[in-house]
Amino acid sequence: MDLSAITREAVLKAIAECDQLGRDAFLEQYGFDQARQYVLVHEGVHYDSKAIVGVSHRYVADRPLQAGEFSGGRATVMRLLKGLGFEVIDGPVDPYAPLLSALDELRPHTTPEGPARHQAILLLWAMGRALQRRPRLAPWSEVHHELRELLERYGRPGSQATPEYPFVVLDKSDLWELPGFDTTTQRARNSRAAWLRENNPSGGLTAWAYELVATSAGARVAAIDNLTARFFDDTRPTALLEEVGLSDAEPTASERSPVEEYLRLCRAVEDREERGEHLRTRRTEREERVRLDQAKRAVLLRSGGHCENPRCTGQPQDVYDDGRPLLEVDHLDGHAGGGRDHPIKMVALCPNCHTIRTYGSTREELRTILLSEARARHDAWIDRPADS
Repeated sequence: MDLSAITREAVLKAIAECDQLGRDAFLEQYGFDQARQYVLVHEGVHYDSKAIVGVSHRYVADRPLQAGEFSGGRATVMRLLKGLGFEVIDGPVDPYAPLLSALDELRPHTTPEGPARHQAILLLWAMGRALQRRPRLAPWSEVHHELRELLERYGRPGSQATPEYPFVVLDKSDLWELPGFDTTTQRARNSRAAWLRENNPSGGLTAWAYELVATSAGARVAAIDNLTARFFDDTRPTALLEEVGLSDAEPTASERSPVEEYLRLCRAVEDREERGEHLRTRRTEREERVRLDQAKRAVLLRSGGHCENPRCTGQPQDVYDDGRPLLEVDHLDGHAGGGRDHPIKMVALCPNCHTIRTYGSTREELRTILLSEARARHDAWIDRPADS
């Protein structure tokens, strides 16, 4: 298939259409898969290069190209897009990498309870606006009352509800902007509140972050996972997400197959291990290791609602009030003592088996069996087709 008729303007129209529909709907409508090798980068957002080129064809001809009509390789799609002045990344790329990288660069104040949540709460509030397609920029006079209430309800117990702080300080990040204002000196002053009242600047997510969050369910899930892990002690702030309009950002089976979700959660665990986050502690009545929420969710997903002890003699048929099976996740490597917090070392057990594993005279024998079972089940899921 000759792609030479495709112009830069046609590619930009296809990108705009993808932004309007959202990545998942765009790919589904035109029958393309996610890019695995060559990723188009435009204004900080990643796009599936072959899909964009295929849809671009409809703007210079009478129809879009089907995925099977042309190759998405280096000599075709990559050469075309680069020739039109676009940036194309060669190699497996996480499409949410710019967003997650910007979130990782946040530098919050430290409190006795953990990182202050001011920046995280403001970003979640702004992401909710993006999902609802509310204006990207909002004036301070509109933001501060609402943000103060969120900080009072969901901030750290020992932190002051000062909405001025994140609204100004986030301006130095790649995620937030106050167009037309230089906030350099305001970040270092105690007069932020007066400055904000006098100038009433409008602030919000940068355009690329707004569009990515607004159009990609995967980006929203990845961002919420990142903020949950870092700022909310691995406990998903369900009430906050519902209040800001992000309750629909929970991972669902309709967005990913169970295997894809399991692999995503395992990769998230391994990424956090690489950053050393599995070594973090928190202090309640005593200091304890922070557990990785993604690891627990992966194990419960893998279990399919059933006890993973191969010798289980009878899981209770009752369920929790919300319908979840009566299962408890057990760390076989001794998490409190430094064991690995990864699905390969964890199992979901019914209350009966969990009691035997914890207190029974055969607990060490059972531990050996369950370690083997956890590895076998993990390996089986890793090797399963992604559309299972």
